[in-house]
Amino acid sequence: MSENTDANVGTAEKQPLGIDRRNFLKLGVAGLTIAATPAVLKKTGGGNGHGAATSKHRWGMVIDQDKCVGCGHCTMACRAANDVSPDISWNRIIEDKETGTYLPIPCMHCEDAPCVNVCPVKATYHRPDGIVMMDYDRCIGCRYCEMACPTGSRSFNWEAFTEANPAVPQWGQPEVPRRPRGVVEKCSFCYQRIDRGLELGLTPGVDLAATPACVVACPTGARIFGDLNDPDSAVSRALAENPSYRLREDLGTEPRVHYLPRRKRQENEEVNCS
Repeated sequence: MSENTDANVGTAEKQPLGIDRRNFLKLGVAGLTIAATPAVLKKTGGGNGHGAATSKHRWGMVIDQDKCVGCGHCTMACRAANDVSPDISWNRIIEDKETGTYLPIPCMHCEDAPCVNVCPVKATYHRPDGIVMMDYDRCIGCRYCEMACPTGSRSFNWEAFTEANPAVPQWGQPEVPRRPRGVVEKCSFCYQRIDRGLELGLTPGVDLAATPACVVACPTGARIFGDLNDPDSAVSRALAENPSYRLREDLGTEPRVHYLPRRKRQENEEVNCS
């Protein structure tokens, strides 16, 4: 991935120590003191700071814990489609061994996202449709966003991923470029599939080609995706017809990933994950 040129920051040839743009900015951020915290915490999103509502779509996801069997298909499909290193998981799954319940955790795509609010260089931001994105060319690796995320949904790329992706081709083909070393990575709701699908007249959450890879790969239908602004979408119907909750709702971040809690299953019920 190419580096952007900044006229206000010298190039390696102009700097005696040969510091490139990203490392130069890292040194600057490392020098921030506690006194600078209020400025750093200033909201950096567009419009109202949460990504101005200029899109008719508001994408969201519902995860049904009654159907999730912890098979990990979502994690593997995500790694393939987004060319994620096997050392990183954009989709984690936590198991409660006492109850046999699984809690998948992608990025929550919060409407009032702490990661967006703390980023000092606006490398993480809201799209008009609310998806929380990363500008990997702008990211300086300060990891403020990673520390601010209340669900631990971000991962730092410590090493360059240069090997063959073991999730490919079994779980899919890469659809986006790999990220450079030294940036924070995270789930993007497979924005590339959404955008391509909309251009082709497809409906995300209905047409598989326009739907996040994790949702498509789920063998039990535990993941539902769609437009929260559409009352007839699958996500809207699922939320209207079932009790639900969101992680860390007490923080007021307004996550767009909702969970349907586990209901009592019949004894000896078997779930086919093949």
